Amino acid sequence: MAGSVASSASSREARPSRGFFGRILQFLREVIGELKKVTYPTGPELGRMTVVVLLFVMFMMLLVTGLDWAFGHGALWLFGGSSGN
Repeated sequence: MAGSVASSASSREARPSRGFFGRILQFLREVIGELKKVTYPTGPELGRMTVVVLLFVMFMMLLVTGLDWAFGHGALWLFGGSSGN
């Protein structure tokens, strides 16, 4: 256990320390490397995903609307509000 701590500390000392701009350049190189791994959807895939998202949003809107209606009527019933609304 103590040997691994000492070896990681010594490897940290062996690596040359980068300055502020060196760390920024390293970060940008890593960002570019990760962006090269990105795969973009094809047209049909994008269309399917868009439809799925829109259907999910409509479902959630209906769910929230229904819950709002139910809880509103429940609160009116519980607290004796007018039932005309």
